[in-house]
Amino acid sequence: MSDDTVRLSTVGVLLRRRWRALLLLVVVGAGVGAAASVVFSPGYETSASVLLQGPRQADELLTQAQVATSSVVLDRASATLGLRVSGTDLQKSVTASVAQGNVVTITTKGDSPLAAQQLADEVAKEFVKYSTQLLSNSADTAAQLAQEQREALRQQVTQTNQRILDLSRSVQDGQTVEAVQVQTELQGLRTSLEQAMNNLNAADAATGTGNMVVMGPAERPTSPAAPTMPQLVAGGAVLFFLVGLLGHLFGSRNDRRLRGEEEIGSALGAPVLAAVDVPESAQRVKAAGLRGRLRRLIGSDRPWNLPPVPASADRASRDLRYRRVLARLTAEKGVRRLLVLVAEGDTAAKQAVAQFTALADSERPRVELTVAEVTAAQPVVPDGATGVLVVLSLGSRSAWELVAIAEACADAGHEVLGAVLTRAVRVKGKPRKEPADAGPPQVPAGRDVMVGSA
Repeated sequence: MSDDTVRLSTVGVLLRRRWRALLLLVVVGAGVGAAASVVFSPGYETSASVLLQGPRQADELLTQAQVATSSVVLDRASATLGLRVSGTDLQKSVTASVAQGNVVTITTKGDSPLAAQQLADEVAKEFVKYSTQLLSNSADTAAQLAQEQREALRQQVTQTNQRILDLSRSVQDGQTVEAVQVQTELQGLRTSLEQAMNNLNAADAATGTGNMVVMGPAERPTSPAAPTMPQLVAGGAVLFFLVGLLGHLFGSRNDRRLRGEEEIGSALGAPVLAAVDVPESAQRVKAAGLRGRLRRLIGSDRPWNLPPVPASADRASRDLRYRRVLARLTAEKGVRRLLVLVAEGDTAAKQAVAQFTALADSERPRVELTVAEVTAAQPVVPDGATGVLVVLSLGSRSAWELVAIAEACADAGHEVLGAVLTRAVRVKGKPRKEPADAGPPQVPAGRDVMVGSA
C-alpha cells in the first residue's frame, strides 16, 4: 500500500469519526468570519478622478494626493453631505492615489452604493476647491513675476522683428560682403526670436498649472467590494476546518502511544491474547458532567485513530472471550498462579480485570489470581507468581512504558505470558443480562482471587 493511499485512508477515518467536531469547527469559523466582516468588510466602493493640467513633478502629485485626504477637505465634504462625522474619522473611508497622466484617483467606501458615490463626488469637488484656493493664495507674487517676464519677452520679440525688417531693407545686393554679413545677422536674430517665442509659450503654460478638473461623476457600485461577508464566512469556515483537520493529523503523528497489536506485543515481548470491548457504565456517563456530555455529543471523548475492536453482541459474548483467555493460559501455559497487571488510571482495563475476577468461579482447573496496579513511570511488580497477564487499553501507553513494565517483570523473575487489549465502547439502549445503571464489579489492587473450585 502506497503512502498516498495510507494518508487518504487516515483522512477518511478522521472524517468518519470526527465529523461532528469538524462540523462544529466549521460553524465556529463561519461565525468568526461573520464577526470579522463587521470590521474588515469595506462595504461598497467607488472612485472619482481629478486631472491636474500642465506639467507636474512626481513629488507634487504625491502632495496633491495627500491634500485630497486631508482633514480640511474631508471636514468640508462631511459638512456638505450632513454626515456628522469628523474628517479624521472619515479618513478611514477615503484614500487617494496617483495614476498615470497627472490623475489623482480618490477612492471612497460607504454602507450603500449611493453613499459611496456621493462621498466620492463631494470629496473630489472639495479637493479641487481647496487646492485651487491654496494655489491662488500662495501664487500672487509668482503670478506678478511671471507677468513681468511675459511682457519683457514680448518686447524682445517686437524689437527683434523690427531689427529684422530694418536689415532686410538695407540689403541691396545679396552677392556683396556686406550682404553676406547682414544675412548671417538675420539668421542669428531668427534664432533669438524662436527662443523668445518658446520661453513665452512656457510662461503661458506655467500660468495654467493650477487648473484642476474633475473627470466626471463617480460610478455607483452595483455590488459590495471584496472581501464581502459571504467570502469572509466561507473563508473562516474553510480555515477552521483545515486547522482542525491538520491539528488532528499532527497530534496523531506526534502521539507516541501504541495503537497496533503487533507494536504492543513487540514492546511487551509477549503475544496479544485477545482484544475485548468494555461497555461504558451509565454511572460514568452521568459523572462526566456538562463538559463530558458535550465532548460525547461532538464525538471527541474517544481517540479517533484507534483500530476497531469487534463489538460483542451481549454480556455472554464478552464473558466467552474472557474465559478463552483464562483457558488458554491454564491449558497451554500450565499457569497456576497468575499475576494480572493493570496500569494506574486505566479505567477500561480495570473493568476488564474485574470481569476476569467475576468469572473466576466457573473456570477449571484452579488458578490463583492476583491483581496489581503499576505506575507508568516506575512500575513495581510483586513477587509470587508463575506468569503475568498485562491488561491495558489501546492507545494508552507508549513503547517505553510497556518496555519498562516488561523489564520490571523480568527483574521480579516473572514471564509475561500475554496481553489483553481493551477499548471502551458505548452500548445503545439497555444491555441484556445486566442493569443499565450498574457498573462492573471493582477489585482492589493486590487482592488474591481463587479461580476455580476448591
